[in-house]
Amino acid sequence: MSDDATTQRLKKLIEERIVFFDGAMGTMIQRAGLEEADFRGDRFRDHPGSLQGNNDLLVLTRPDVIRGIHEEYLDAGADIIETNTFNANAFSQADYDLQEVVYDLNVAAARLAKEATASRADRPRFVAGAIGPLNKTLSLSPDVDDPGFRALTFDDAREAYAEQVRGLIDGDVDLLLVETIFDTLNAKAALCAIDDVFAEKGVRLPIVISVTIVDKSGRTLSGQTVEAFYVSIEHARPLAVGINCSLGAQEMRPFLKELAGIADCYVHCYPNAGLPNAFGGYDQTPEEMAELLRGFAADGMINVIGGCCGTTPDHIRAIAEAVRNVPPRPRPKRESHYPRFSGLEPLVIRPETTFIMVGERTNVTGSTKFRKLITEGDYPEAVSVALQQVRNGANIIDINMDEGMLDSEQAMTRFLNLIGAEPEISRVPIMIDSSKWSVLEAGLKCVQGKALVNSISLKEGEAEFLDKARRVRLYGAGAVVMAFDEEGQADTIERKVEICARAYRILVEEAGFAPTDIVFDPNVFAVATGIEEHNQYAINFIEATKQIKERCPGALISGGVSNLSFSFRGNNRVREAMHSAFLYHAIKAGMDLGIVNAGQLGVYGDIPADLLEHVEDILFDRRPDATERMVELAETVKGSGKKRSGPSMKDRLLAERAANAEKAAPAPAAPLITDFTNSETSSRVMRPLLPLPLTRERSTPSSRANLLMTGLA
Repeated sequence: MSDDATTQRLKKLIEERIVFFDGAMGTMIQRAGLEEADFRGDRFRDHPGSLQGNNDLLVLTRPDVIRGIHEEYLDAGADIIETNTFNANAFSQADYDLQEVVYDLNVAAARLAKEATASRADRPRFVAGAIGPLNKTLSLSPDVDDPGFRALTFDDAREAYAEQVRGLIDGDVDLLLVETIFDTLNAKAALCAIDDVFAEKGVRLPIVISVTIVDKSGRTLSGQTVEAFYVSIEHARPLAVGINCSLGAQEMRPFLKELAGIADCYVHCYPNAGLPNAFGGYDQTPEEMAELLRGFAADGMINVIGGCCGTTPDHIRAIAEAVRNVPPRPRPKRESHYPRFSGLEPLVIRPETTFIMVGERTNVTGSTKFRKLITEGDYPEAVSVALQQVRNGANIIDINMDEGMLDSEQAMTRFLNLIGAEPEISRVPIMIDSSKWSVLEAGLKCVQGKALVNSISLKEGEAEFLDKARRVRLYGAGAVVMAFDEEGQADTIERKVEICARAYRILVEEAGFAPTDIVFDPNVFAVATGIEEHNQYAINFIEATKQIKERCPGALISGGVSNLSFSFRGNNRVREAMHSAFLYHAIKAGMDLGIVNAGQLGVYGDIPADLLEHVEDILFDRRPDATERMVELAETVKGSGKKRSGPSMKDRLLAERAANAEKAAPAPAAPLITDFTNSETSSRVMRPLLPLPLTRERSTPSSRANLLMTGLA
């Protein structure tokens, strides 16, 4: 079974014309008027519970019905038919106490579909192994009293998906379809499972990924926007990505247009036959649906089209006829893209986005207050620390639980699950920070967006570095890479550049990283320590930044800014001035993001001339007595920070953001339903009961950076 062969056949077909999926399986099964005995067959005649409604079971008990449905869709013009396996996983089959038949269901379903396509010699036909979303969610709590609770773990979901994937591959499907995704973390578990089974069996198949939007807000049930979703799963390099279910074609159009504009791969859609009526049925006629989808095709938005709930062979036939002579969407030919990460919303780092602030206060090693809250188990108050960082302008939140008295893996999991329930926090990407791989991986299993891992390094050699890098990429995250190798941390310009260039080559050429998913930390060390060797540390960072950007195109530069002023801990006014001056020069050299206290950044232009002169004497090692002079001056400028007569940095940033913000994005829907039934309508159309009563402006990091750089309000 060759990924290359199947992928090339599919790509050739998709490049030539619009390709057609089949339509709804459940709708056609309902038409068959089956009874309890049909679902039992001989094999399950004595099963203790009712089995009617377990549509996936029919591949074993009434294969003639399922084969007949496949044949009808092939007659209607479908190029790709889906296996009848939407709920053929251990969690969904547990509702019927049939977990032990999951593998058999998937093998039988795949073989049935393959038999149907094998009988068609007129043109190439393909079988997609349908992988539904599970009836539980990894990102939402089913317990209204405990937002940090989850009904299953990432590893539970991963194993359930792996069992399904094994059966589909053993049944000889041509591609895998991860569909009706309402929670991106569930989808990530599926993608990890697919990769596991590919490695186990020594095969690779094309992957198609399909998200479902719950309403006109344009978000998934777990709160992500379409763009944030795509950013979260693009690491899987799908053959196609698209939208299915939940909405009719008319309501789906703006979100599909958005996806078609950002996706580097092919784009598909298979909408419902309109919105459900009062009885849960679908009334849109084949002609009405075909007219709408012809508009998608005519506007260059689509490569593959099909139908979801309520659609029939008549719908597929009408759609195929309507778009017969319309060319497919041209696949973008982009060699690279801007760095992009995501929470519930995307964070795209464009050239004009000159500085990204990573909030540092949710770090038990750097914040006494946060450490006390976590060690005492006061997680609600700890969550408020993260919220304050976001409100103070942080574009990313750094979270660290490395404390000797903590179960760091459990603490990371608990905290990430809790902030996942807070849309104002979880709208921004997460930086998972730890020196322990087990803690980093625990965090990656909790985040549905595209996170950053902080950090990996060459400290333990290339083999270990490569293994961890590949695993980071498998979870769909970017990586912060420390300038640290087998010989220790780099402190000179030459060593910083050499280590980063070596890591870059390994990540891009061997681990499959996009350069824009790499963030180098060339080590911000403390200056003015009284040790002469430390006097060049700030200069070395700034100069190394310039050279790394030249040697490693596309990669970003970051650093822990607070380290710089460690010698002056306790004097926040001096520290604030040192951070602001350092960032002013480091950003000009190419620094893209920094771990900072988002609420305590001053403006370079506001630093008093005398203080600025002393600070820059230290930063640039301009005179041998710079440290002594700074210590003397520090005694006269003690305080919690400069008191300004005008607006504070925070107020300026928020005012600038408000003046330039885009139209407020809709709030994510409130997660209230997390255990779903198995009927087609209820399992595919999973609606929240209420929207959250708030909207939020999008962040404008370029505005913050401009203020930081120029000091102009």
